[in-house]
Amino acid sequence: MIQATRHERTAHGGMTVYGARVGILMLDTLFPRIPGDMCNALTWPFPVLFKVVRNATAASVAERSQSMREDFMAAGEELVAEGADGITTNVGYLSLFQDELAARCGVPVAASSLMQIPFIERLLPPGKRAGVVTFSTATLGADHLEAAGARPDTPVAGTENGVEFNRFIGDNDTRMDVAAAERDLLDAGRDLVSRHPEVGAVILECTNMTPYARAMSEALALPVYSIYSFVCWFHGGLAPRDFGHPGSARREWRG
Repeated sequence: MIQATRHERTAHGGMTVYGARVGILMLDTLFPRIPGDMCNALTWPFPVLFKVVRNATAASVAERSQSMREDFMAAGEELVAEGADGITTNVGYLSLFQDELAARCGVPVAASSLMQIPFIERLLPPGKRAGVVTFSTATLGADHLEAAGARPDTPVAGTENGVEFNRFIGDNDTRMDVAAAERDLLDAGRDLVSRHPEVGAVILECTNMTPYARAMSEALALPVYSIYSFVCWFHGGLAPRDFGHPGSARREWRG
């Protein structure tokens, strides 16, 4: 017979929201976010918290607005107060905020998919490198790469010469041609590997690119990593899987 104790059904509080470990800081936008996009809740196989940073736009990120920087810090602190155990952002260029966000929020921070670059390069065969597909090669600077722990000469290609992907994001349009956006991504990926045959894996800088990662991997016959791969790994440490009996049992710290 199992004897119940008065402690077994005691709940403990201390946060506002429960069950979501990852908090996502978002730009203030209206364009479509299809499944696979970081800011579509259906993308994630686990619950997440969202926080819109009001008036933060792609343009203000590119301009490196100081007021926007402080808005992101304050929003990160709010997410932690609401229950997030880790913070990420929906802008790859915010690798520049990594150290400050971690210091201000006091929890682990995965600011940018670019942070995967040095780890992925360690996985590749000799002579192979990680390459980046970005929203804008003019905006992505050596300082973004270095802040992510990547080499400043990392191979890069952008979607700025495409027809649709940069248009609907830049115009904040509420309609998008998904097939045309995918073609823009595939063209950028092909440009990257044609100019840099040493590329052995691709990292998608922009979090809106994730829906097309599978198509790019198949088209290039290369591994493709995104904010989705990064945050799923990140969440795996914040909430390790419980494999059940016999490894999982009552533990005294669970009360």
